[in-house]
Amino acid sequence: MGFPSPARDYYNGGIDLNRLLIKDRTSTFLMRVAGNSMASAGISHGDEVIVDRALAPRDGSVVIAIQDGELVIRRLVEYRGALVLVSDEVPAEQAEAVAEETIVWGVVTRCLHHV
Repeated sequence: MGFPSPARDYYNGGIDLNRLLIKDRTSTFLMRVAGNSMASAGISHGDEVIVDRALAPRDGSVVIAIQDGELVIRRLVEYRGALVLVSDEVPAEQAEAVAEETIVWGVVTRCLHHV
């Protein structure tokens, strides 16, 4: 029969990932990443990211943006008084300022990847 698990004293029901990872279920989406533009930030091709559309982006936030008609994942950085979207491949000094038609679609709150 063995001995009882020491973790049994700490069990209080199932794990609710919605409660642990998501603040607002109505504004939160799960998206799969294509490409490795944010690999040094720990976000790789095939990873899923949790995106909250209700959060306001701020300097340093990883965001999903609509740029030139396509969804991109980038870091929003203030550089020399302008907001720029940077990937790990392009440093801020080489990035273009956020164009007027660029829309920040949501803020990435978590990255889920296989180990």
